Amino acid sequence: MAEQPFHQNAPGSPRYLPIAEHGLIGDLRSVALVGSNGTIDWYCSPSFDAPSVFAAVLDAERGGFFALAAALPARTKQFYFPDTNVLITRFYTDEGVGEVQDFMPVTSDSAECERHRLIRRVLCVRGTVPFRVRVAPRFNYGADPHTLRLLDGTALFESADSALLLTSTVALEGDGPDACADFKVSEGESAVFALDQAGEGIAPRGCARVEAEQQFETTVCYWRRWLHQSRYRGRWREMVHRSALTLKLLTYAPTGAIVAAPTTSLPEQFGGERNWDYRYVWIRDAAFAVYALLRLGFSSEAAAFMKFVTTYISPGDSFASGPLQIMYGIDGRTDLPERELTHLDGHCGSAPVRIGNGAAGQLQLDIYGALIDSIYLYDKWAEPISSAQWDDVTRLVEWVCDHWDQPDEGVWETRGGRKNFLYSRLMCWVAVERAIRLANRRGLPAELQRWQRCRDTIYRRIMDRGWSERRRAFVQHEGGEVLDASVLMMPLAKFIAPTDPKWLSTLDALTEDLVSDSLVYRYDRQASPDGLRGDEGTFSICSFWYVEALVRAGRVDEARLAFEKMLTYANHLGLYAEEIGRTGEQQGNFPQAFTHLSLISAAFNLDRALG
Repeated sequence: MAEQPFHQNAPGSPRYLPIAEHGLIGDLRSVALVGSNGTIDWYCSPSFDAPSVFAAVLDAERGGFFALAAALPARTKQFYFPDTNVLITRFYTDEGVGEVQDFMPVTSDSAECERHRLIRRVLCVRGTVPFRVRVAPRFNYGADPHTLRLLDGTALFESADSALLLTSTVALEGDGPDACADFKVSEGESAVFALDQAGEGIAPRGCARVEAEQQFETTVCYWRRWLHQSRYRGRWREMVHRSALTLKLLTYAPTGAIVAAPTTSLPEQFGGERNWDYRYVWIRDAAFAVYALLRLGFSSEAAAFMKFVTTYISPGDSFASGPLQIMYGIDGRTDLPERELTHLDGHCGSAPVRIGNGAAGQLQLDIYGALIDSIYLYDKWAEPISSAQWDDVTRLVEWVCDHWDQPDEGVWETRGGRKNFLYSRLMCWVAVERAIRLANRRGLPAELQRWQRCRDTIYRRIMDRGWSERRRAFVQHEGGEVLDASVLMMPLAKFIAPTDPKWLSTLDALTEDLVSDSLVYRYDRQASPDGLRGDEGTFSICSFWYVEALVRAGRVDEARLAFEKMLTYANHLGLYAEEIGRTGEQQGNFPQAFTHLSLISAAFNLDRALG
């Protein structure tokens, strides 16, 4: 890798690392992004959707960061401790080799959970390496000032509403509101920095080298024990397991919520306005994640999400968009007002920076199919759902039967007006069809005749109005001729046979219009305006859907090549953002659950086809 001087970033934008030059650590409550230069430039505490403490990824000057790196010119390499979410950043200098081990202990102890400890261990592997540290928190997305107090190897950062305690085995100095130090470690020596949430009810606690070593070993054991549950033994085990570990990091243990991504406003296009806050629970994304985790054998995560659904997502709630909202807070809250943080520049100057998400009030009919399909699979592969859960399912299906033919904003959350999207119809069909299957298999009470009539009506509507004779393909919405990658789900959802002539013709048309050397665009934005300015990259979940569609169509060699090509776009740690730009760079929030869950599904089905 190229030399990375202390706190220097991406070519062309000296203050920022590329999105892909990051690794992820977390404690199942929040996460931190660690750059390949050793800088933590994104961290929200105490939870995913709490205000940031470090946000230099969104504003290098005002966001705040925790820099820890060799104080000499160095080459860096970053990797995960095998089969864990413990991240190691190595620094190769002329005087020796040192490394920083970053992790957040995972614990069920309620008192320790409140601490949200983040540990950074510095070790010297060879020679003697000088290091430099600067801890520069900027509370509440950089809006709140704070004070610094140094005492006996600790630094207390206090703002009006939050506080952090840094414990260090090296002497710290104050530099305005920041804590910093220069130190050396020789072969076999180490230094430890532990950052804790501070405040009422959280007793201050140090972190000596011995304790850090113990917490390192405990954290490694936790992740390896968790990953050992995986049943995947296929060809792409390393990438599949990294995706599973990433999905696990995106779960919020107290409620079972699964966030779409742990960041906000990382741009889908540099300089554009397509910057969104993804630190919430999308029903669709989380339900798809449940499918991927169940495929690998992780039933406890699926059970936790089902508990989240039962506890927080009651079909009795009344929303303008129907019985379900499309997204929820990690604590189940429904009020997610969107606003812009105008004091932050945005990543590489790509404003606006948004928190909250205005799409929460949209009507997106496909979420009912995604959720009911995940419930169906949970009942089939994990454990039978309860009678109360079935009551909720029946209420949802009854609502779908009454409302499936409405125009909506669709799966891509367009802000250009409602349309009769084919994908929304498809997933309404899935909602009713899976409920019928579940009722028949379990002998559960249901209005089966009504449900069957609705299912068949939706099927005929899609076949009649979703098909374009001129394009010889299924199209994005009724009355149009624009292609959309979401229709790749038609054979995956078992709506149409993967070798049906109409489907094979659609697959060819999609390949011609939306596929660029295995990378798949969601739709042609010029032909189908979505209410937003600017362009976007290829959408990675669609690229993996494309692999699966090729597999099911019997084009296995093409599928394998497309899959292998997609793997080359992962970052150095096997992580993906939402999109891939024109020159292969990662774009959008990072890492993205959608991409990793679809990688798992594509790998699983491609493996099975290859034998």
